[in-house]
Amino acid sequence: MIIAFDLHDRLEDSGFTVDGPYPSVARAMTAIGAMRPQAAVLDVQLTDGDVIPLADRLVEMDVPIIFHSGHAKPDALKLRYPTATVCAKPCSHGILEDSLRTILVRNC
Repeated sequence: MIIAFDLHDRLEDSGFTVDGPYPSVARAMTAIGAMRPQAAVLDVQLTDGDVIPLADRLVEMDVPIIFHSGHAKPDALKLRYPTATVCAKPCSHGILEDSLRTILVRNC
């Protein structure tokens, strides 16, 4: 969670509005049920299991996804989520921010 809070702060410092972080799939599912995000940055492993059910729901909602994880298997993620971006940890904040800006512009 320390990395997630650091990422939250850095993205806000870069001008993004950030909701979260959510430590579990259940809490994230509740959040997206209340408000559709413009994009999602997901770790692959959360406190209650892998993020696949959440990612599947976001795809159904047509929300662009960035996987940001040390547990990511980029080839498997790209096969299942061909439009997703994968930024494996460690990843510079600049790369993650640029990726987020790109998907937001593409989906406007």
